[in-house]
Amino acid sequence: MKFDSVYYEPDSLNYELGKALHEKFKDIPWIEIESHNRIEEMQTKQNSEFAKMKRNLIIGTRKTHKYVENHKISDYLVPYTSSGCSAMCLYCYLVCNYNKCSYLRLFVNREQMMDKLIKTANNSDRPLTFEIGSNSDLVLENTITSNLEWTIHHFCKSEKGFITFPTKFDMVEPLLSLNHNGRVLFRMSVNPQEIISKIEFGTSPLKDRIHAINRMCEAGYPAGILIAPVVLVDDWRRMYSELIIQLEESLSEKAKKYLFIEIIFMTYSYVHRMINNEAFPNAVELYDKEQMTVRGRGKYCYRPQIRAEAEEFFRTQIKEKLGNAKIIYIV
Repeated sequence: MKFDSVYYEPDSLNYELGKALHEKFKDIPWIEIESHNRIEEMQTKQNSEFAKMKRNLIIGTRKTHKYVENHKISDYLVPYTSSGCSAMCLYCYLVCNYNKCSYLRLFVNREQMMDKLIKTANNSDRPLTFEIGSNSDLVLENTITSNLEWTIHHFCKSEKGFITFPTKFDMVEPLLSLNHNGRVLFRMSVNPQEIISKIEFGTSPLKDRIHAINRMCEAGYPAGILIAPVVLVDDWRRMYSELIIQLEESLSEKAKKYLFIEIIFMTYSYVHRMINNEAFPNAVELYDKEQMTVRGRGKYCYRPQIRAEAEEFFRTQIKEKLGNAKIIYIV
C-alpha cells in the first residue's frame, strides 16, 4: 500500500513493530503528533477531503484494552492492533465512531494486547471466542504489518480459546501455511459485485473473495460468510439472488459443507450522508426516506415491514440454493 505521509506518536518508535514501520516507510514524511486521537489538522479538514485523508497512515499505541461482551459469533469484541481502514465503503460503520477521521491507525504495542488475550482465554472455565477484527480489516492490515500472521502464530500456541475476524479482502496467501490448530475462524464479507463496485470502494472483487474462502477452507480454517451489509438499492432482489447463486456455483464442496452465514442489514447515518455528499458527489445515494426510519441519534435503518420482507427473501433463497448453510443470525 502507498501512503502520502505517516503521523506518529514518538513513543511508538520504542516498540519493535514501530521501528520496523519506520524503516518500511522511511521514504515518505513522518509527522510527530501527541495522540492518534487528536490530530488537529485532520479534524479541521473538509469532508470533501475524506478520500485524500485516507492516504495517510497513523501509528501509535493502543491505550484502551476493555473487552466488550458480544453474543453473536464471539464472546467478546477485542480492541486490537488497528482501527479504521484505507478502503472507502460508503456505509462504513467506523465513520459513525471516527467521522471523517476513519483513516487507518496502527497500534504497535501488540505484545501487550496478546498477553491480555491469552490470559483471558486461559483463565476462563470454558473456551472463549474473541472477535479481534471489529475495528478494522486485519487481512488488509496484515499487508502492512504482518500482524495477523504474528497473532495466529502466538495465540494458537496458547492453551485454549478461538479468535475470529471478518474481511472484505482476498490477500490470504500468508495465512495458508500457518499452524492455526482450527482455532481461527475466518469470515468473508460478501455483496453483489454491482454493490462492491459502486459502494465498497477499494475492496476486493467478489470472485476474489470467494476464491479466498475456498483457499482458507482448503488450509483447514473454519470459515463463514457475512452477507453484510445488505443494501436495499434498486433491483436488490435480482442482485442478491444472483449473489447466492454465485456462492452456490463457486464455493468448493469443502467450504459449503461447513458453511455458516451471518446477515446484517445496513445502518446509515447523517454523518455518512454529509461526508458522502461532499467527498463522493456522484456516488450512489444510500439514504432512502421511503424505506428508512430513524434509529437512535442521527442513524437510519430500514423500516420494519421492508426489513421483514427482505429477511424472508434471504431465508428462502439460502434454503433453496445453499440448503446446508446455517444462518447464525440476522440483524
